[in-house]
Amino acid sequence: MSDDLQVIEEWAGALLLKLQPAQRRAVNRKVAQDLRRSQVKRIASQQAPDGQAYAARKKRKNLRGKSGRIKRQKAAMFAKIRQQKSLKIQQDADQLSVGFFGRVARIARVHQEGLTDKVSKKGPEVRYAARPLLGFSAEDHTLIRESLLKHLTP
Repeated sequence: MSDDLQVIEEWAGALLLKLQPAQRRAVNRKVAQDLRRSQVKRIASQQAPDGQAYAARKKRKNLRGKSGRIKRQKAAMFAKIRQQKSLKIQQDADQLSVGFFGRVARIARVHQEGLTDKVSKKGPEVRYAARPLLGFSAEDHTLIRESLLKHLTP
């Protein structure tokens, strides 16, 4: 997969070198926005970059034994982490990156790699299942190529 990324980087680099720095920044921003959108869509559908579904959540114990109709929809996994304030774009004339930064990055890394973390400040430690949030799929490679071509052609 890194070889495919290298090929795209060489191909795009040759095209982008012909542009002025301001134009490169604009193209990088548009490509990064398209890439961020595709990552958010994939996280929302709970799929890894290779197309496999995320490991299911553990079942919660019903502590009170209540029965009846559930009046609200079940909370979606990673609903807040895929918001624009968490999944950020950093770019300049030469490079772009889409990822998690700051405190959110630690939480994302735990889930990305399946590490052990505390549930709450004084809570127990739990080993989380690996749920790759970010990564390149074949569709992302195509998206990058098409996005670059769309923004470079007049």
